Amino acid sequence: MDSIPPNLSKIECVPLDSSHIKDVYAVENACFTDPWSEEMFVQLLSNPLAVYTVAVYNGKAVGYAGLYHILSEGQIMNVAVTPEYRRQGIAEKMLKVLVDYAKENDIEVMTLEARKSNNAAISLYEKLGFEIVGERKGYYQHPSDDAVLMNLTV
Repeated sequence: MDSIPPNLSKIECVPLDSSHIKDVYAVENACFTDPWSEEMFVQLLSNPLAVYTVAVYNGKAVGYAGLYHILSEGQIMNVAVTPEYRRQGIAEKMLKVLVDYAKENDIEVMTLEARKSNNAAISLYEKLGFEIVGERKGYYQHPSDDAVLMNLTV
């Protein structure tokens, strides 16, 4: 395993392409108890609504984040950083790429759901200006958890 990057300048955020699928799928499996299939990531490549960025360190994807761009809304679908690279600012860097995309492409509001118990994620989203606007009871399974709904006016 590569050593933890000493700073974010070592991380490059690039658009998702076919060369990232295996690594992104590995990140997905390391991060989520109910992961997407590899085929779902392959399908993103041909989905005109999907906008995904991949955090690459030493040629390997260590995180990814994406949204669906529907009319004037950006629905954040995933934000994931492999556990050994967390708390390095990678998720924040990827989210800023998505916010920049939103500003440049007439997205008026970005939305997302986060596990109510995921205080680190909620704190990061709030740091970036997202506000809690609601809750969905029992939204997540494996393990069961409520979802916090958050919006960012762009």
